[in-house]
Amino acid sequence: MKLRAVSYLAFFAAVFSSFHATAQEAQSSVDQAREALSRQEGDADAAKQLEEVFQAAEKNYSLLKKGKFGLTYNFDYSYFGDQRLDIAIVNNSILNFDVTPAAQHNFTNTFTIDYGLFDNLTLSTRIPLVTKYETTDELDNSDMGDVSFTFRYQPFSYVPGKMSTTLFGSFKSATGTSPYEIDINRQLASGSGYYSVSAGASFSKVLDPVVVFSSLSFSYAFNETGLNQVRGGRVLEKVEPGNSLSLSGGFAYSLSYDVSLSISAQVGFTDETVLTFSDGGEAVAEDQVSALVNFALGIRVSDKTIINTNVGFGLTEDSPDVLIGVSLPINIGGLAE
Repeated sequence: MKLRAVSYLAFFAAVFSSFHATAQEAQSSVDQAREALSRQEGDADAAKQLEEVFQAAEKNYSLLKKGKFGLTYNFDYSYFGDQRLDIAIVNNSILNFDVTPAAQHNFTNTFTIDYGLFDNLTLSTRIPLVTKYETTDELDNSDMGDVSFTFRYQPFSYVPGKMSTTLFGSFKSATGTSPYEIDINRQLASGSGYYSVSAGASFSKVLDPVVVFSSLSFSYAFNETGLNQVRGGRVLEKVEPGNSLSLSGGFAYSLSYDVSLSISAQVGFTDETVLTFSDGGEAVAEDQVSALVNFALGIRVSDKTIINTNVGFGLTEDSPDVLIGVSLPINIGGLAE
């Protein structure tokens, strides 16, 4: 029973990524204001907040033993498709109106280092390497993303037939290329541009041969000040990212000792984001909701190694269109158990 429970739970991972930026090109002041409010790469949005929150819950059900190290490699791909409007207005007359398909491809290689401080407390560091390509303007960027630090704590030992509870918290740095310090018309960002902390709890229960699970998280984003970025004909000085609340749930089913399948769904709500400009004006991005459904397959290739693959689909405009991911543990000189 113990081996089967491990096979259910070890592969549960939901992968999110940043999402594609759109901007209106216009000549009037009204269109410039709209450009300032349009979603740019790295702005606080529901999809990105979901990514940050659920990274802390990827391994809630497989804490390491005291003194053990673990290293996990993840490769994630996400695709964002959109339509970009190109409008030219002269003397209140529309001279040009064009709709151009736009797409962004995101590739993320992530290394996660885990250490078991105690049997019921695991510390983690997540280091992402991000590559992005935007088709319309042929922009690309390869750089480090936002490094994050996470703890996972199980207050109660596992009891067969009872619900298992894991508490988690995460701190995300701003080590990636900030979207608030680049030329948004010529560059892509690899990070969010601000610091944030998140906390939550996850729950699971084994109902042989099924494991049901859920997770609830809250993320608080710190304001970013001292900026000097030109947006929409104005200079951006301060960003107040919106906080977010996220919920996930699903089940895992063991097809055999070597193969497991899980289906999960995530929903996130992000509060409004406020942009403050040097002229005293403000632009407010409205509340956003993101939702995704994810399918994951875990295949055991050895007694201690399970390779996880997942495919996800966005259900709202604030979500990636397609998500594809692969995750596997890496042994380093016998340290990763």
